[in-house]
Amino acid sequence: MEENIQYGYMGAAGRNITVRMKKGQNISGFPVGIIYIDTVWYPMVPGNIVNGYTYDFPVRLKAVEGLDEQSLFCCADSVLPAVIDTCRTLQREGVRAISAACGFFGNYQKEAAEALDVPVALSSLVQLPWIATLLKPSQTIGVLTADQASVTGCLFESCSVTPELQKRLVIRDLRHEKEFSCILEGRGEFDNGMVECEVTGKALEIVREHPETGAILLECSDMPPYAYAVQAATGLPVFDFTTLIRWLHNAVTQKPYCGFI
Repeated sequence: MEENIQYGYMGAAGRNITVRMKKGQNISGFPVGIIYIDTVWYPMVPGNIVNGYTYDFPVRLKAVEGLDEQSLFCCADSVLPAVIDTCRTLQREGVRAISAACGFFGNYQKEAAEALDVPVALSSLVQLPWIATLLKPSQTIGVLTADQASVTGCLFESCSVTPELQKRLVIRDLRHEKEFSCILEGRGEFDNGMVECEVTGKALEIVREHPETGAILLECSDMPPYAYAVQAATGLPVFDFTTLIRWLHNAVTQKPYCGFI
């Protein structure tokens, strides 16, 4: 459509304009595109980044074909071209921003941002520099992840997390928790209440050991269903993939204010 047409809303003026689409684009109305791992097996409950009920706006979900968790976590050579190709497909389909459903897609954040012509934020970790500016320099940031061994310096560097900021992070993972481990092991089912307790328990562990913690970031895209419980238990600001994706959405779908003064 014309660049000056308000995204997602035509209004009465829409009857008297010419609209056009890019050649090759055969769908529209998806402001945010989200790439995800193709071969996983566990429940995607509301709040999960690949559950449509998580959003109050349209999102375009697209799998990185053939991608499994192990290949993504270990940065296999085949992953980068597949990620870029999938993101480019979303761009051709008309999305205005692209995110992902796994924080370890952040290993390809810099390459994707360079390759695409729309804003790209492939990991919840890209929020860390901004979160740090909200806090006192003496405060730490708790980070909950699915697999701490995969949280590497290369991942942080790609997400623009400096070595100085890394020193302020307190990282805990849930890889070996009885129920959360279903997500990495692909067991197909878990006790949702127990997963909530496991995620919340790890957040409380961070706060007990580091009372100077000023905020919690949930790296994993499977953790946002439990963000409310984490915030209620710790009393701290909680950031996750949903705060990132809503931020992206708002940035690319601004609407004019109207009303009386």
